[in-house]
Amino acid sequence: MHWHAYTWIGSGEEREREEERRPGSPEFATSSVPPMRTGDWLAKPASRIAATFDDPDEAVEWLASRYGTVRKAFLHPDRVGRRARLDGAADALPRGVDVQWGEWLTGGRFVTMGVICCPNRHTAHPCPVRRPASARLPRTSPTATPSTAGRATPSSRSRHA
Repeated sequence: MHWHAYTWIGSGEEREREEERRPGSPEFATSSVPPMRTGDWLAKPASRIAATFDDPDEAVEWLASRYGTVRKAFLHPDRVGRRARLDGAADALPRGVDVQWGEWLTGGRFVTMGVICCPNRHTAHPCPVRRPASARLPRTSPTATPSTAGRATPSSRSRHA
């Protein structure tokens, strides 16, 4: 298993375009809005992938970094908290459970950031970068996979710092 990271920031009006968020619609593949179901990110073009990870700890570091870039723009204080979010992600991802966070931001914007398991237990979508489902790379890789080199910017090596 490996993990693909996705993110989207847009207006609340864009987010309400529910038809475009469903894989059966003609607009789905080209729409910038996030899908309704987390696993359906895998049906979006590979160009939508922000990063790919072979190690779930690196995926959690990516989430921490993304969270840090938008936290100050939250419309309301974070009721869940950074530590609880990261601990939950660290528990869920190795077990094959997708992690998706969404928050309202100032100015009527919404942010979503997620790490999606591939292959995915809830959808039959193939890997968007055509990696075989059985591909298992070493769990000690220091950064994102070569297919996303330059796109991933994992934060420091310390866990959930």
